[in-house]
Amino acid sequence: MLELLRIRDLALIEDLELEFSPGMNVLTGETGAGKSFILKALNFLTGERLGPNLTRPGRDKASVEAVFVLDDEEYILRRELAADGGRSRIYLNDRLCSQESLRELRPRLILHSAQHGQQKLLQASFQTALLDEYLRRPDLIFAKDELCAKLSALAEALQNLEEKRRVLEEKRDLLEYQRAEIDKIAPKPGEEEELEARRVLVRNQAALTEEAGRALDALRGDGEGAGIFANLTVLERSLENLAGMLEDFSAYPENLAGMRALLRDLEKELGKIRRGQGSADDTEALESRLFALAQLKRKLKRPLASILDLQAEIAGNLDFLDRSFLDRKELKDEEETLCADLEKLLFELNALRRDAAGELSQALEKELRALGFSEHIRVSFEFSGHELYAGRADLQELRPRIFWSPNPGQPPQPLDRIASGGELSRFLLAVVSLMSKNTLERPTLIFDEIDAGIGGLTLNRVAAGLEALAASRQMLLITHWPQLALKAGRHFVVSKEVREGQTYTLCRPLRPEQIPAELARMSGEEGAENSF
Repeated sequence: MLELLRIRDLALIEDLELEFSPGMNVLTGETGAGKSFILKALNFLTGERLGPNLTRPGRDKASVEAVFVLDDEEYILRRELAADGGRSRIYLNDRLCSQESLRELRPRLILHSAQHGQQKLLQASFQTALLDEYLRRPDLIFAKDELCAKLSALAEALQNLEEKRRVLEEKRDLLEYQRAEIDKIAPKPGEEEELEARRVLVRNQAALTEEAGRALDALRGDGEGAGIFANLTVLERSLENLAGMLEDFSAYPENLAGMRALLRDLEKELGKIRRGQGSADDTEALESRLFALAQLKRKLKRPLASILDLQAEIAGNLDFLDRSFLDRKELKDEEETLCADLEKLLFELNALRRDAAGELSQALEKELRALGFSEHIRVSFEFSGHELYAGRADLQELRPRIFWSPNPGQPPQPLDRIASGGELSRFLLAVVSLMSKNTLERPTLIFDEIDAGIGGLTLNRVAAGLEALAASRQMLLITHWPQLALKAGRHFVVSKEVREGQTYTLCRPLRPEQIPAELARMSGEEGAENSF
């Protein structure tokens, strides 16, 4: 139940707070006063969008707050609309709330039936959903939707497989040629860079050999003079003699021994360089390999790193072609299994829909007679097959269409062809009444001028129907008819007021002694608008 609604800085509303009662709450007022906008604010609070232009001029944001009580648990809902950009934030019990969470909660809070609900009533999808609500088997609908979603994904997978297989089959010769060319050369990651580095060494081999020879001569001696090693021997002997006489020199011979080992390692590396890094045969093999890699790059018109990626891609594509027929068979087997499951489910669902159609027709007829239709009114559902999976005519879902005959002697015709606005209003009321009885939830029912197109004695029947519904359900009703307003447990009047050049929408509850004057105004009696 909706206990309290507060709207601040939204369009013409500066600060409005309304407390609602159980049963029927009526909002009345002149056309254009802002009655429907109050309900629009409630819809915004429960998930619908509003543009930033609806924030009151000069204000940074607008807000709508409400207190709902469900199963003795209080829910405080607040939504704010920023004037800058139209961003909105939702709070549930002072905690940020997501749109998804709000969508799940909304059916428990309100059930809104406005004038556009008549058009919704005429939609095939709504008529199907109405009948399915009466089935009380949401598991079947969920299972059907789940199977259809799986089949849709499977059909897409099959289509993608066939398309990819067709494209690759057309390119198979090219793929085989590219793979053969790559396999013939068998390039390796980083190979080209390594070969180029070796080529640089080979080209600089003469200079390297010469410099290494000089260094070795310095170490060993060049025949004309003693080298470092010979002089090092003399130095070692002298230092050993000095160490025997001077204690401070005792560490030098050991350190000199380490230096000799380092120089021997250097001698070994210099010898390798002077002897050369590769023979003429090695050089020829290196140039031949580099030429082969360059030829491969020219043939495939891409760098070596890209060729290695291409090699993996080609292998994957050819492997796909080799296994595609097996993959297709697996998908087809899965398709057959899902289709068999769907066929079995549809057999049950279609039968239940036919059975429920008779029960729902009788229930609607009863509600409609109470709303002033003839005792001879007839409501029925006619079914047409709808193919759920392309190419499988055996998977037909029976979808209903409402037919009716409001007057005796008329053959049943589709509701969307012959119903007037007033008839649709009453039909919608009958549907809402049934839906509210068949659900465990007890959302607040909202009727926005559902009495459009209704008058005379029929209006009294509609008023009685609304009153009966309000006996067990909270209701917010916008109306221009005193016959309906008379049934309210709490009556609010919506009006506009201009102060200092600014327009304000106001809404105030009427005290019992003020209600007759408002009913008189609604009846069109002169001077009634000045009675309070």
